Amino acid sequence: MYTAEIVTVGDEILIGQIVDTNSAWMANELNLAGVKVNRITSISDNAEAIIRALSEAEKNADIILITGGLGPTNDDITKKVLAGYFGSTRMIVHEPSLKFIESFFIKRGIVMNELNKQQAEVPDCCTVIPNNHGTAPGMWFEKGKTVCVSMPGVPSEMMKMLPDVLALLKKKIVLPEIFHKTLMTYGIPESELAKKIEIWENSLPNDVALAYLPNIETGVKLRLSTYVSGGKQIIEEEFSKLVTVLGKYAYGYEPDTLESVLGELLLEKVATVATAESCTGGRIAHRITSVSGSSAYFKGGIVAYSNEVKANVLGVDPADIEKFGAVSSEIARQMAEGARKTLNADYAVSTTGVAGPTGGTVTKPVGLCWFGIATPDGITTFSRNFIGDRHGNIAAASSVALNALRLRLIEKSYSY
Repeated sequence: MYTAEIVTVGDEILIGQIVDTNSAWMANELNLAGVKVNRITSISDNAEAIIRALSEAEKNADIILITGGLGPTNDDITKKVLAGYFGSTRMIVHEPSLKFIESFFIKRGIVMNELNKQQAEVPDCCTVIPNNHGTAPGMWFEKGKTVCVSMPGVPSEMMKMLPDVLALLKKKIVLPEIFHKTLMTYGIPESELAKKIEIWENSLPNDVALAYLPNIETGVKLRLSTYVSGGKQIIEEEFSKLVTVLGKYAYGYEPDTLESVLGELLLEKVATVATAESCTGGRIAHRITSVSGSSAYFKGGIVAYSNEVKANVLGVDPADIEKFGAVSSEIARQMAEGARKTLNADYAVSTTGVAGPTGGTVTKPVGLCWFGIATPDGITTFSRNFIGDRHGNIAAASSVALNALRLRLIEKSYSY
């Protein structure tokens, strides 16, 4: 199998100013194409660091993908360093790139300066990869058996350019057949999941690899991979067996999400849903409405953060808030039913809890959340104790709420 190394250039990555999303995306695309990524490295805008990274990558990989440092300012030095490293004798103007850059600025009504024009200059030893979404062209270098491709660090530009890079690679080398598929699960901890599917896992064919990918919002993903001919059929058959084993815990295949699956169920039942949120602050409504077409089934959401809003908008009894506290089964029940009636929905979900890090007590600690599920058949409440930070608790609570609605809609003998 051919191997690759990814090198991202930019001080902004190393100081934490931005998150390196490029590497994750490229690694996924390379893997799908049959190229194994050996290493991902982030380095500073420094000539010595770039040369050292290239030298090390050249020893260990067939393909080097480098992003960043192709801008028009003095701190963008990647192109100059690459020119020297790969033995360029001079820089030349790539006329098609220059014409594109000129039109790029004309369309935006911006005056083009000399620095912008210089972006069309490339080392004479490279093959230019057009950038139809920005001003920095990509560059393809070859040294011995190693291919090095330099691409812009702007994610949108890199993502549009990589398919062209992969097409060029496939012309040069024969990439192996590869197939991945990921099953989405929720509501079962990773260790418990492993025990539940142990027999199935131990019987997997030798040429099929299983990976566990836990996530606080999506649950535990189970990815099967194979690099053999006919691997797709093998994986489909194995997942068919696994879904039977997992039952309600399996909710779809990537890129399915809890919110997208919930939406499909609501559409099937021609049903609507509403939300009443306190501790989750609108996170559930946001996730539901992130799905295109959600207006067909989402009535609306009420962020009842204060007791006043709980009482005046959702109809929660102030006496019950005083008696049981806002974080309680009784209030979750009234919030859910209040949202269902107020927004005229078939189903509603509510949350009320202590997201943290402050506000907890001995009886109602940080991380405690009560949920309410209101349906045409009645109301159910249940609680969870989360152990993350504020953001983690909110994320986890929103997923539990969406999953609870999903379980209710599939009409199984469910427990939350």
